[in-house]
Amino acid sequence: MGSHYVYTHLIEPLSLDEAYLDVTDATLCKGSATLIAQQIRQEIFDETHLTASAGIAPLKFVAKIASDMNKPNGQYLVTPDDIDQFLMALSLKKIPGVGKVSFEKLSTLGWTHGHHIRSLPEHELADKFGKFGVSLWRKCNGIDNRDVQVSRVRKSVGVEHTFSDNYHSEKDLHNYLKATLIPELKNRASKYILASQIEKIGVKLKFADFTQTTKEQKHTEIDENLLKELLHEAFLRGNGKSVRLLGIQVGISASNAVDGKQLSLSLLDSTAQ
Repeated sequence: MGSHYVYTHLIEPLSLDEAYLDVTDATLCKGSATLIAQQIRQEIFDETHLTASAGIAPLKFVAKIASDMNKPNGQYLVTPDDIDQFLMALSLKKIPGVGKVSFEKLSTLGWTHGHHIRSLPEHELADKFGKFGVSLWRKCNGIDNRDVQVSRVRKSVGVEHTFSDNYHSEKDLHNYLKATLIPELKNRASKYILASQIEKIGVKLKFADFTQTTKEQKHTEIDENLLKELLHEAFLRGNGKSVRLLGIQVGISASNAVDGKQLSLSLLDSTAQ
C-alpha cells in the first residue's frame, strides 16, 4: 500500500483499511481525484484481490460519508457545488458522531435531516446539546476546517469480519475466530508491530440489532485461550442475540506506539473533480 504515496504525501491513516488522502495538489491522473480513486482501488484489487470503496469531497467528514455510499466496490463524488444539496438531503444518522440514541433525541424534535438543522440558529443547537450540537450544526452547514493529519500514531492492530448470515452459536464464532481471525491478526500484527509492543488483546461483537460490545484484557501476546474467554463474556452481553460482526485486536502501549502505514481511500480535494 505504500505505493499510494506516489499520489500524495498527505495521508492520514484511520485504521488498517481506511485513510484520508489530500490530493488537492496531486499531478498524476491529470490531477483528478476521481481518476486517482479509481486507480488506487484497482491497485488494491490487483495487490490483494479485495474490493475497496472511496469517497471524494472537499470536506473530511463528507468524504467519509461518501465512502460508504457505494460500498463494497465503488466510489462517490461530492463536488463543492453539490455540498449544500448533499447535506440538506442527508439523514442525520449518517453523520459521524450521531449515534442511535442521539438520533432518537433529534427525531423527537422533528430533526431528521440536514435541512432541519440548517434552518436553525447555532445557539439553539448549543443550548440543547452543548458541544455535540455545535459540531452537528457546523457539519450540516458544511463547515469542517480540519486538515489531513499526516502524523498519526497507531494504537492498535485488528481484524474483523461482517457475516453474510448472522452467527447464533458461540461455538461457531470461536471456530471462526480460531481458523480465520487469529491467523489474520498474527499476519497483520507481524507487519506493523513487534511482539514486544503488545499490551492488551480484545474481542469486538456487533449484534443483529447493531449494538456492539468490546471486551479487552491486558496481555502481551495473541492468546487463543484468552480470546476465547473474552469472546464468551462478550457473547453473554448479547442476551441471546445473534452476531453479525466479529473482530479481534491487539492494543499497543503509548510508549511503544508506532506510526500508521496502512493506506486506503477517503480522498480530499478542494476542487473535488
